[in-house]
Amino acid sequence: MDGQEDRHGHWDPFGRPLFDDPKARALSRVGVVDIGSNSVRLVVFDGAARSPAYFYNEKVMCGLGEGMSETGRLNPEGRERALRAMLRFRRLAEGMDLPDLTVVATAAMRDASDGPEFRQVLELATGLKVWVIDGSEEARLSAQGVLLGWPGSYGLVCDIGGSSMELAEIHDGEVGRRITSPLGPFKLRDLDGGRKTRERLIRQEMERLADHMGPQRDRLFLVGGSWRALARIDMHRRGYPLQVLHEYRMDTEAVRETLAYLEGKDHDALRRACGVSGARMALVPLAGEVLTQVVQTFEPSDIAISSYGIREGLLYEQMPQELRDRDPLIEACRFAEVKDARMPGFGAILYDFVLPLFPDAGPTRRRLIHAACLLHDVSWRAHPDYRAEVCFDNATRANLGGLKHWERVFLGLALLHRYRNKREGTRFEDLFALLDDAHKREAEVLGKALRFGAMLWTLEPGDQGPRLVWDKDSRSLKLRLDPQSAPIYGEVTEARFKSLAESLEASSYQVEIG
Repeated sequence: MDGQEDRHGHWDPFGRPLFDDPKARALSRVGVVDIGSNSVRLVVFDGAARSPAYFYNEKVMCGLGEGMSETGRLNPEGRERALRAMLRFRRLAEGMDLPDLTVVATAAMRDASDGPEFRQVLELATGLKVWVIDGSEEARLSAQGVLLGWPGSYGLVCDIGGSSMELAEIHDGEVGRRITSPLGPFKLRDLDGGRKTRERLIRQEMERLADHMGPQRDRLFLVGGSWRALARIDMHRRGYPLQVLHEYRMDTEAVRETLAYLEGKDHDALRRACGVSGARMALVPLAGEVLTQVVQTFEPSDIAISSYGIREGLLYEQMPQELRDRDPLIEACRFAEVKDARMPGFGAILYDFVLPLFPDAGPTRRRLIHAACLLHDVSWRAHPDYRAEVCFDNATRANLGGLKHWERVFLGLALLHRYRNKREGTRFEDLFALLDDAHKREAEVLGKALRFGAMLWTLEPGDQGPRLVWDKDSRSLKLRLDPQSAPIYGEVTEARFKSLAESLEASSYQVEIG
């Protein structure tokens, strides 16, 4: 790999450390540029270091790798567009007071005969160092990006660009075997002989990939713009209510049905309906041919779309292990609480207060309860008439890592009930279909517990303050207060306590003072 001497002792391909403090929670603003075969993108990360927010994100479809199979050189128009994009990105970075930009180039730049010369052009024009990485390193960094969002995941990461496709296996938080291939849509489109020639090449390459990677029957993680575009089309075909690509799930049958659906539709009309650019849409059918062979060859248990890839992998690469081991969801929620809540730190006390209502909750449910407690007050600045909607939107559409789609809706519904007793009559009712009745009821209980607990800002950790006692067998609910805390139990508090008891279907509820 160009620029990488020793990952354990040096900072390449960064040239400098991003995380100076191994105990870092907050992330200083960091800019990353990815020069791909199809697009050039600037992403500026900010916020919680373990679950960074996208402070700025801009993509220019340059098509650097278009026509390379015939000429062996970068596309001339693409070079001009990429240079203009890089000059703009450099100026934007200066305006954001970024200390520097980390620039990584992939397949087109490493394969083109004029790649080294264009690299010099970019470096002279912008003053930025451009790191050209090989296919194996590209696969590793993409897999690291997936691990940023799914710590400890098992599966096969498949990253498709314009001129190449990379595979990497992940397990126990580590990247294992990896390999690159020329199965990018640009290269497939330039082949003579049409679809039969493409299918023959794809099958031959897939045999080689399978020999190297071995059996891969766990989850297939799809990384890359063409896969995301295909997922948008699948969402459109299904009428899927939540338009969040990250963690969107498909299976082999859905891939087959969506590719058949794509063949029978007007592509211009479909791309407009799905919000896909014309340049990207032209590559989707070719990427679909590759995906067909990928799922037939590896037979994954399921398929997940990852919005995280090489750019996020650049961050994960340098995270200290202590930081990697943290839960990205909880870290993001903690950061939001510190930044936006009226009483930062109260979320942890609230979590201890409401947890007795969920005696059977396992780690997955406790994690969601914890996240809801941390987020319960971050939207207080919203207009009172819209706070419930703002909370739901924040949970379901915000950049929160490590959340399945049903978990997003569960979290959103709990926070909606934090401000609103009824969920009927909202504009989100189609999303509630992603939850079963038991999860809807639990989200309501949690939300009303948050609503009630928020009245008790004098809560103290442990047994020193008010405590909830829930006996699920007798279905009795008690609020225990010491005499000093009794005055906080007023009329509004009583009404919210009653509402909580009703959501629990409690046979009795009472307040004990003493």
